[in-house]
Amino acid sequence: MLSDPGFQRDAWLAGRAGYGDVTDAVYRLVEDTWLDRWSAEKYVGTIFRDSAEATLVDVAVLRVVRILHEVGADAPASAYLEHHGWPEAVRAAREAHVKLAVNDGEDPDVPPRSLDVLRILTQV
Repeated sequence: MLSDPGFQRDAWLAGRAGYGDVTDAVYRLVEDTWLDRWSAEKYVGTIFRDSAEATLVDVAVLRVVRILHEVGADAPASAYLEHHGWPEAVRAAREAHVKLAVNDGEDPDVPPRSLDVLRILTQV
């Protein structure tokens, strides 16, 4: 979601149901891992395969969280997407996403899944 400008335009800006908003995506990225508080390097061997993955994730997280703090958690999607740093944040998220997807043997160009599908996939 954070790495796909087409999705952001078609879902977040358009208010498409089922995908949450920018703030939801940021919190899904950092909430369970605390990646906004410490380095992804801490998770090498558990969540991330190696330092290369962790480094790319750290860069993306820092850029996105910085924008979240600048525009505010309750800001509309347009405030994020129009922020001067957003294109660089999207690029960093894309680099991390591609690395993680390829390392998992997945296609990095598959469109984001809805929140309902993510809930089904992550049920224990």
